[in-house]
Amino acid sequence: MGRRVACMGIVLGLLAGCTTIDPYTGEEKTSQAAKGAGIGALAGAVLGAASSSKKDRKKGILTGALIGGGVGAGVGYYMDQQEAVLRQELEGSGVQVQRVGDTLNLIMPGNITFASGKSALISAFLPVLDSVAKILVQFDKTVLDVAGYTDSQGSFEMNQDLSEQRAGGVSRYLVRQGVDSVRVHSRGLGERDPVASNETADGRAQNRRVELTIRSEQAG
Repeated sequence: MGRRVACMGIVLGLLAGCTTIDPYTGEEKTSQAAKGAGIGALAGAVLGAASSSKKDRKKGILTGALIGGGVGAGVGYYMDQQEAVLRQELEGSGVQVQRVGDTLNLIMPGNITFASGKSALISAFLPVLDSVAKILVQFDKTVLDVAGYTDSQGSFEMNQDLSEQRAGGVSRYLVRQGVDSVRVHSRGLGERDPVASNETADGRAQNRRVELTIRSEQAG
């Protein structure tokens, strides 16, 4: 019982120092790095306690927690930093930055990327992609999944081809700006997975999009 309380006390102390204020909501939050560190620290603390003598148990718990916490925080911290830079660079661009665990999703709606029925990137959007490419080159320990989508206007076959062309166009542009092609995977999903109603012009513009998923190489 005493060993368990000691482990939990150390982990809670580590997490308390890793909370931040979300600049968008003003609320206190725990970063993904901190969550990963907490899990790693708890595992390390338990292992340290189990492998230490009664005399050195406190030291073993602390050492195990610190080592485990550092390992657990690695990927989360890296993605925390990349997320912060992306949000800063893309503020006001119309691109949505979503965080899901240790994955970042960039949602690029059609009204700022493509004309209806076209696969050519709108020239005004290229500086935004330049910013994305610059950050991807800087944070090179990630892989990219580029998915193209369309609205439901036209045939299924046409939309499938169009979505593949759109995803391929974004992928090729990022590679031309210096992103290693080995890191980039593109696919077209046609009119699947709509995020809004295809019954309105605004909904169709939201569905006509490209989504860029950024994930750590360690996530497989």
